[in-house]
Amino acid sequence: MKIGKLIGRIFRPIGLFFDKWLITPITKIILKVMSFFKGSAKSFDRIAGKKSTLLIVSLLLAFGTFIIIDQESNVMIDQYAEILYNQPVTAVYNEESYVVEGLPKSVDITLIGQKRHIFLAKQSPSKGVSVDLTGLKPGNHKVTLKYTQRLKSLDYKLDPSQVTVTIYDKKSENRSLTYDLLHQDSLDSKLYISNVEIDRTDVIIKGAQYKLDRVATVKALVDVNNIPNPKAGEITVKDIPLVAYDNDGKIVDLEIVPKTVAANITITSPSKEVPIKVVPKGNVAFGKSIQSMETSLSKITVYGEEAAIEKIENFEVEIDVKGLESDKEFNVTLKKPKGITELSSKTMTVKVTVANSSSKEIPNVSVVSENLDSNLKVQALTEEDRQVTVVVSGSEDIIKDIQASDITAYIDLKGFTAGQREVEVKVRGTDLRLSYASKTKKVKVSITNK
Repeated sequence: MKIGKLIGRIFRPIGLFFDKWLITPITKIILKVMSFFKGSAKSFDRIAGKKSTLLIVSLLLAFGTFIIIDQESNVMIDQYAEILYNQPVTAVYNEESYVVEGLPKSVDITLIGQKRHIFLAKQSPSKGVSVDLTGLKPGNHKVTLKYTQRLKSLDYKLDPSQVTVTIYDKKSENRSLTYDLLHQDSLDSKLYISNVEIDRTDVIIKGAQYKLDRVATVKALVDVNNIPNPKAGEITVKDIPLVAYDNDGKIVDLEIVPKTVAANITITSPSKEVPIKVVPKGNVAFGKSIQSMETSLSKITVYGEEAAIEKIENFEVEIDVKGLESDKEFNVTLKKPKGITELSSKTMTVKVTVANSSSKEIPNVSVVSENLDSNLKVQALTEEDRQVTVVVSGSEDIIKDIQASDITAYIDLKGFTAGQREVEVKVRGTDLRLSYASKTKKVKVSITNK
């Protein structure tokens, strides 16, 4: 009972409101209409004169009035705005004859209207944003962008809505085509790209004349990462992109015909096994010498450019023996020479044995010249300048077998010109465990033109 009374209290004011402002005014209108048609058929009077008829008609009219007012209020109140970002812009013009600059690639569109209309607009197809440049001649033009939407119940705003474009005559030129290799470091270090053969030697570039004038080179960018399962042999790579560059290496944005090319790529795996040569650097402690150098590796396989591999006769490994007084084992990390991409081993050990040092003199070692200009010739001034005595120091059991043929005494004449010169004598030997020095420090020679 209490709930019923509470509901009655809530809806009673609502009922009184509708009765006062809707039902009663409408009922009065109907009664006036009926009095106007009082002379009509009696059947109409009987029906219209019933209270139930009046009540039903009044309610229908009140409901209709409520719906109309509600719809109008929604139109006035239920307004929303939503931004569609980065909508592409399409330009209509003769692309074979002209180049257009200054036109944005995309714009933002603000849609204004009811939520449901905005939702429908986003779901339904549209012709997008476009600008018609047909008939415009080369030069600067201020043009208006247009947005075509099927729903007419929406308003829209473009940002920007107007732009200034520049139209150029489209020119074309032939240019030679070269290539660049990208991401070579990602290739297996034992493999090497020895040759790239592109399926064409020239391309056509199209655009405004000032851009064509900037182009210094056109390159095919051969990306090693796009080679499927690279291995030794020949492979064809398609759809290689082309890029135009200026003198500063910056990309020039223009049309290149064709857009891509194909290339036959030759992948090789050049290798060579060479002996390891240990080269001690520095002098061991006074009165000591290197008796032996034992290595964990005697040979190593090098991989890389074929030209670089051909130059390698032995693989030099340097160890620092400066001030060494006793036996020592060196752990050496092997370094790749220029042009070499991979080694069969990364590290090795060198065990150096030290012994007491002895010395031995080797007389009558001929002095030779090196690095003399090919247009010059050299001659020693005296017999003492032709031959020198070399002092060899090292372990006694090694130096006892050393002969003059194992030693080279030389003078380095790189950069020397014609005339009489006094030049320092240098000595090297085949056994790197020993040290060599000429008793004669300098010799006199005459350099003349051939």
